[in-house]
Amino acid sequence: MLASAMLAAVAFATPGMTPALASDCPRKDALGTARVLTVDPKAYPRVGTKSFPQTLPLADHEVVLTFDDGPHPPTTSKVLAALAQECVRATFFLIGQHAAEHPDMVKRIAREGHTIGHHSFSHPMMSQIPFDRSKDNIDRGIAADEMALNGASTTTPSTPFFRFPYFESTPATLDLLQSRGIAVFGADLWASDWDEMTPEQTLKLVTDRLAAAGKGIILFHDNKARTAAMMPAFLRYLRENGYRVVHIVPPGRTQRNADAAR
Repeated sequence: MLASAMLAAVAFATPGMTPALASDCPRKDALGTARVLTVDPKAYPRVGTKSFPQTLPLADHEVVLTFDDGPHPPTTSKVLAALAQECVRATFFLIGQHAAEHPDMVKRIAREGHTIGHHSFSHPMMSQIPFDRSKDNIDRGIAADEMALNGASTTTPSTPFFRFPYFESTPATLDLLQSRGIAVFGADLWASDWDEMTPEQTLKLVTDRLAAAGKGIILFHDNKARTAAMMPAFLRYLRENGYRVVHIVPPGRTQRNADAAR
């Protein structure tokens, strides 16, 4: 009942709204983005306790919102609208093939202040394919994302954040990314939105897990309709229960200069 009521009570924002830090948010009752955390791959080469011993230095009730497998315009646009309504910034780990198909959506994600990370070109399970094929898929994904974002095909990412499809890495691929100064992201808790559930069930699952964990990097998928549908209610849950959103950026980028670049 709680999940149903929360979903019904929150509407999506106008897609063109621009999110901001909490202090800048035009809606004073919005959740807002509490702070910006610079993640240096040298200090944090691999993060997320679901996969690695280390995670980001988050205080109790701080969360980092991450989204995989986009962009997918029908659902990504709704996720962006929900984030804009609450003045929240997140990180999107893009599949290169999807970025190549929807460059305008990639540009919109960046324009609205979110961080763009990388999630391979075609989402293979890299623990099951040869190293050379894994490396090629990583490079093609980065190049496609960069082409969509900046109009230049390069395997040097402007944001050195990567997440393995299915969280399936190998020692060789981990070493490759670390040698190139690219941080690998796992997660601290999953929404498990890849499973067939209603939006209400997804909302209850992730809020129960967050209540138990108290903080962490949360994994969502912006290509899932159930996730897009429950996102406004999830952000409302964060606001009403004292959670604070942390926006992650690479070294050399602050929220202010990100805003100035738009």
